[in-house]
Amino acid sequence: MTDYALAVDLGGTKVEAALVDVTGRVLPGSRHRRTTGATSTAEALAASVTEAVESALESATEPEIELIGAGIGSAGPIAGRTGNVSPLNLAAWRDYPLGELVGDLLPAALPVTLRMDGICIALAEVWVGAAQTESSVMGMIVSTGVGGGVILDGRVITGRSGNAGHIGHLQVAGFDDVCACGARGCLEAVASGPRTVAWARTQGWTGTTGEELAASAGQGDATARAAIERSAGAVGAAIASASALVDLDLVAIGGGFSHVADDYIDLVQAAVAHHSDFAFVTSTRVVASALSGEGPLIGAAALIHQAERVA
Repeated sequence: MTDYALAVDLGGTKVEAALVDVTGRVLPGSRHRRTTGATSTAEALAASVTEAVESALESATEPEIELIGAGIGSAGPIAGRTGNVSPLNLAAWRDYPLGELVGDLLPAALPVTLRMDGICIALAEVWVGAAQTESSVMGMIVSTGVGGGVILDGRVITGRSGNAGHIGHLQVAGFDDVCACGARGCLEAVASGPRTVAWARTQGWTGTTGEELAASAGQGDATARAAIERSAGAVGAAIASASALVDLDLVAIGGGFSHVADDYIDLVQAAVAHHSDFAFVTSTRVVASALSGEGPLIGAAALIHQAERVA
């Protein structure tokens, strides 16, 4: 028998579910995706999660597969440690019992653990990814939103509300963009995929998606390139500020928009390196997630397979 965890990753445009084994390997054929989206109703979101989870669980029919629990990574903020979520980019869900929804779909009374997606990225990287030799790590998502999670001296930091490390709502000096959270100058409002696209359009660029922005920049469009550099620069400034506070060794970045340019991570690293004269800040290493698009799912599974890290 091999122990598997059901892994669920909820984001602003999609939800994914898969089965992941004790080595961090996603079971082939078990990964399933459904759409979410800012305009989705609560019922539609629940249906998407249900369909993705049920499709993944259908892969657990082989006798050598032992399902031992479910780990859920969610876009933030989350509503404490109860398994409830209130993702900023999914307005229909406020204090929604996502953990209960997933738990009810499991074939037995198995443990369900939910944390922010950034924490899951950090867990994945220290478990089987780019940060296996590091003790103070931030995992980041740059996508529809911007999220983060922190592991300090080997210990996952969740905070009183479960939202520690939510770097997307750190204010970045020099920016005044209005954020959906009600503040101004938040990293998410400046650097997320949709907000970067929106800024480029105010500068005369005529595309509508991150994919189009990447293509335009690749073809030499100066405005598209400036938008990408603006995003990466803001991410780097936020990382430097976070490192000044908690002394990070490494930051691993995943999420779809972090692939908008081949040198996006290099641009972020350069912004960190030139932030100040403090070597303990500027020496913080920035790397791309070593786990490709599977990172959030592997991290969600780590909530079960590496439960001692989040106890």
